[in-house]
Amino acid sequence: MKIKVLFFLVCISLATVFMSFELPKNLLKKVDKEIKTVYTLENYTLENVLISDEINATLATKIEENNLFKIFKDSTLVGYAFVDKAPSKTDEFDYLVLFDTEFIITKSKVLTYHEDYGSEIGSKRWLKQFIGKNKDVELQYGKDIIAISGATISARSMTVAINNLLKSITILNQQQII
Repeated sequence: MKIKVLFFLVCISLATVFMSFELPKNLLKKVDKEIKTVYTLENYTLENVLISDEINATLATKIEENNLFKIFKDSTLVGYAFVDKAPSKTDEFDYLVLFDTEFIITKSKVLTYHEDYGSEIGSKRWLKQFIGKNKDVELQYGKDIIAISGATISARSMTVAINNLLKSITILNQQQII
């Protein structure tokens, strides 16, 4: 009996470890919907972009095992997807950035937002400001990106997150990793 209980606990522990390396199902559904919409795809595959610890140490945004993906339709690269968290006033929010093959932002989306205030950063109108931006720009909150009253912390945080991502993409592109 003890062996069965021990085996069960080991299996649960291993399952938890393996699941922790994937996007949660609720985020995966939202990412899937956005990829299908933006790239007008019904079927596609995602391939993790793996970054060494040495390279990651030079990046403004750390690239985890499951947050930067190449998007393929059959064997053709159609773009990139990046999923991460950014700080809000007392919590974090999940966001998605989609790039074309030239690393131009084609879509940004707030996937989950947990605060009572500041959810305005999830509006399509505000997020459109990031579309068309590429690795050659540095965005300034309040100048290039419109400020949002009541969402200052989250809006600044999203702007900083996008800037750091674009800097990281520049380094990865220069080193021919992506």
